[in-house]
Amino acid sequence: MDDPDEDTDAARRDARPLPTGKVLGFVWRQWMRRPRRFAAICTLMLAGTLCDLAIPWAAGALVDAASNPAHVAASAWRQWTMLSALYLGYYTVRTAAFQLINSFSARNMEVLTNEAFARVQAFSSDWHADTFSGATVRRVSRAMWGYDTVTDSIFFVLGPGFVVLFGLAVSMGLRWPPAGLFCGVLFMVFIGYNAVVTSRFIRPVNLISNGLDTRIGASLADAIGGNPVVKAFGAEAREIASFSAVTGAWRAATIRTWNAFNVAGLGQNLLMWLLQGGLTGMIVWAWAHHRASAGDVAFALTSFTLMSGYLRNFSETLRNLQKGLDDVLDVADYMQTEPQVADIPSAADYAPPHRGPRGGIVFDRITFNYKGQTLPIFERFSLDIAPGERVALVGPTGSGKSTFVKLIQRLYDLDAGRILIDGTDIATVTQRSLRRAIALVPQDPALFHRTLSENIAYGRPDATQEQVVAAARRARAHDFISRLPKGYDTLVGERGVKLSGGERQRVAIARAFLADAPILVLDEATSSLDVETERQVQAASEALMAGRTTIVIAHRLSTIREADRILVFENGAIVEEGGHGELVAQGGAYARLHHLTQA
Repeated sequence: MDDPDEDTDAARRDARPLPTGKVLGFVWRQWMRRPRRFAAICTLMLAGTLCDLAIPWAAGALVDAASNPAHVAASAWRQWTMLSALYLGYYTVRTAAFQLINSFSARNMEVLTNEAFARVQAFSSDWHADTFSGATVRRVSRAMWGYDTVTDSIFFVLGPGFVVLFGLAVSMGLRWPPAGLFCGVLFMVFIGYNAVVTSRFIRPVNLISNGLDTRIGASLADAIGGNPVVKAFGAEAREIASFSAVTGAWRAATIRTWNAFNVAGLGQNLLMWLLQGGLTGMIVWAWAHHRASAGDVAFALTSFTLMSGYLRNFSETLRNLQKGLDDVLDVADYMQTEPQVADIPSAADYAPPHRGPRGGIVFDRITFNYKGQTLPIFERFSLDIAPGERVALVGPTGSGKSTFVKLIQRLYDLDAGRILIDGTDIATVTQRSLRRAIALVPQDPALFHRTLSENIAYGRPDATQEQVVAAARRARAHDFISRLPKGYDTLVGERGVKLSGGERQRVAIARAFLADAPILVLDEATSSLDVETERQVQAASEALMAGRTTIVIAHRLSTIREADRILVFENGAIVEEGGHGELVAQGGAYARLHHLTQA
């Protein structure tokens, strides 16, 4: 069973405290996407706040008028009208502001989430390999609601609160300068106390809670995604115990966070008590010495009621603001992180030649090394593949075959050298257009939890249903699809779990047929097929390969006998190349592999 303290320590290490100012700047940029709407909301909120600020004056005037027997009827009703109008104005403009901010926030939350998703999609294969998908989902969804919390906190409480509190301090100072000074100083102390406690005391424990919340998402996705393995080994109890350890660590950290909120409230309550005691004491003294009228007392009491309400909300909202900013932190960090493999500013779309052969590939003295490894996979490696040539890559695991294909797709940038397709350096074209020119059938194809039609047409979304069916027929997938209750409208499950391995393979092959790319990569594409289906797909693949450059990664040498050229890889270098018969006759590395497969 995992140790909760270890999870907490890991969450503490994972917490990357991007400065609060930078996160707030990120939120500001979201607001500035719609500056006119932002200005309208601010104007309405200011108008409502000024109405709120004027209420103590109106209340004091009403009490003074009511206490003057000579002019009760006319003056008191006039002041009552003013006070009622202020309340009506406050409610009206606040309601209008809420109406505006609803669409403003929802739109910005949508854009923020879409851009975070796009940025994550642009990150490299290494980044995705090092990051739990469940953790990423948790961070993005948490940021969406964190943005909403920040917006509500600033627009509805903190912004109006600053105006009202300091406005009341000025108003109080106009009637009684000592009281105004007292309130102003106390407000400064109160705000400073909250800011320091929130950033220095509450934020660190909140970041740990967020880190453990992220781990919950990561653990869920990992265990649920691997459910077939869990069931295969009867490990349900072990996984439940492991997950419980993570949630237990989250619980302990969250209790610490909530307790930190509570402890911080002690100082805030003390300051509130000082405000109440000091302000009401001054009013009582002024009344006792005949220096305050009934209206003055009403003004002071109404002001205190307004102040205490804003101060109570201010404390809680400032903590919510910090939590919201912490929730946005990860996505703000994503948006400041440049994609590890990026298109150059002048990148154009790759366009295969309209005439003549297509798909020629040149490796020009390339050097490449994975991060964290001391020795390069390829060093000053060169190779020419002619348009339309069928090339097979063989060799032991780790010899560079899969890396060779990943570099053609530009999933990684080279350390030196260049790769050309049809004479164009692939680093100068957009990654999207490059990868559309390469149809890949992997050894373990991953399908989306969508219909079979959508999966087959993934590389060519504008394809007609007739074209989808034709591709499935060529891949020998049509028959099994037709037997399904919903046919091509069947949902395949996450990663295609509702299909057998051979069925998934044939769907992937149909997808490659439909993509109609000039370069075809088959990574043990028939490894999951039975003998009869393999023969059928091999025959269909022959038609697909015609006129296309084909790269086949193979461990079963029987599938590459007809290749134009076989390249034998060892430690990132080609140690042998030639046709099947030629290499067998040489008695070298390929011959040894051939002998092992025939044994």
